[in-house]
Amino acid sequence: MKIVFSDSRVRNRHGFTLMETVIAIGVVAVLLTTFLAVFGPASAGIRRALSAQEAGRLTNSLERELSSLREGPDEAYQNAFHKAFDWIQDSGKSEKAVFLYNYRADPKRIREDASLEPYGLADGGQSGRDFILQPAVRRKGDADADLREDLDRVEGRVYLVKMTQMIYDGAQDPVLVPGTHAQIKNMHSHDPIDDVEDYPGAVIAYTADFYALKSNRFDYIENLDLIDDNEDGDPDLLGKPLFSRNLGVRR
Repeated sequence: MKIVFSDSRVRNRHGFTLMETVIAIGVVAVLLTTFLAVFGPASAGIRRALSAQEAGRLTNSLERELSSLREGPDEAYQNAFHKAFDWIQDSGKSEKAVFLYNYRADPKRIREDASLEPYGLADGGQSGRDFILQPAVRRKGDADADLREDLDRVEGRVYLVKMTQMIYDGAQDPVLVPGTHAQIKNMHSHDPIDDVEDYPGAVIAYTADFYALKSNRFDYIENLDLIDDNEDGDPDLLGKPLFSRNLGVRR
C-alpha cells in the first residue's frame, strides 16, 4: 500500500510575488541606466560626425560652384570671381536665393550647363549603376526649370545658404568680422563697391550660413520669403542656421 502525506503549507505557485517583481524592475532599471551611460555618448558622437561630414560636403559644393562658370546661366560673367562677387552680394535676396541639395542624377544624360539630368524614375533603379547622388548648387532665377526637375528627385534635405562678406575691423591688430549683408566693401577702408572691376583685393572673404528648409517642394522654394523683420540677421521663416563656415574666393 502506498501512503501519500500531504502538507497544507505546500501550494502550487503560478506567478511572482510583489517583492520579486520589484526586484526584477530594479535590475532592469540598473541595466538600462548602465547601457545609456556607456552608449549614449557614443551615439551622440556618431550624430556629430555625420553632421560634420554633411557640413563639409555642402561647403565643398558651394566652393566648387563659385569657382566655375556654367554655360547658360553664367554667360554674363567675365570670370568665376565676377560670379562669386555677384552671388555673395545678392544671396540674401529672395529672388536670388542660393540652394544646395543632393538629387538622383542620370550619369548618361548631361545638360547644356554640364550638370546631370535627373534620373527618370522616382522609385527603383540601383545607385551607382542607374543613377548617382549628385550634389547641386542652384540660384533662384538662373535656371528654375532645371531646379524644379532636380527637386522632384531630391534625396535628403534642401539647404539655403546666405553669404556675407567679411571685412577687417578698425582695431590696431585688425581681424576679419562679418560686414554688412548684401554689400561688398573694400576690406580695409569699408567703402562700398558696386562693380567687381572696382574691387581692389585679390580675395573676397565671406561667411556662409546654411539653413535647412522646411520643404523640398518647388512651390515652397519659389515663394520663400527671406525677410528679416526682427533684424537678427536670419530669415524670419528659417530661424538660426544649422552651421556657418568662413570661406574665401580668389581671383
